[in-house]
Amino acid sequence: MNGLSRTAAGAIFLLLAASNVSSQMGRSNAPDFHGIWNPIVGAGGDYEVQSAKGEKSNLEIFIAGKENVGGKDAYWFEMVMNNAKTGGDLVVKNLFVVDGGNTQSTKTIMQMPGRPPMEMPAGMARSGKAPQSADIRSQAEDVGSESVTTPAGTFQCEHYRMKDGSGDAWISAKVAPWGLVKHESKDSTMMVTKVITNAQDKITGTPQPFNPMMMGQKPQ
Repeated sequence: MNGLSRTAAGAIFLLLAASNVSSQMGRSNAPDFHGIWNPIVGAGGDYEVQSAKGEKSNLEIFIAGKENVGGKDAYWFEMVMNNAKTGGDLVVKNLFVVDGGNTQSTKTIMQMPGRPPMEMPAGMARSGKAPQSADIRSQAEDVGSESVTTPAGTFQCEHYRMKDGSGDAWISAKVAPWGLVKHESKDSTMMVTKVITNAQDKITGTPQPFNPMMMGQKPQ
């Protein structure tokens, strides 16, 4: 998960490298995730993300579907970010395939409140986004087993500390798709508040080609 994070908590793959999407979201940083990639269609979690300034936001992540890319299994990793500034949810999903131990996004679709979904150009989707390790253990030290209690329940976790000092993650196989129960960094904290088992794709309508002019328009 680039694995679990350097911003909001440890996620994700918001390649919104394009224009002013991040300001439309109401925050400049989207979470990245570090964990152990274990995709299960329909499974995921709701998370509370808190910045170092105490600002809270909600993030839902789950696997929305499965496809075949070049003979390999690929999974639609979907994020739903609640955004009070735009009066609705921002939905972004990436088609991930594991290649050489890294997760690589091959396609990105995003949908802003009240607007049709847009498919990002392949070059833009990959811009500035290096492949992410599918297994945090290649980048982190195992600190030991710990019991972690969140609003979603109590989990027996492995506690991993990133070797670069960027943060700590608590991982459990009971939480798909990254195993993330909790993440802490100097910039934010993130914890699961609900485990999801039957999530449905929240992108509605037929994706349109990316149009930067749509970014400045008000929802209909």
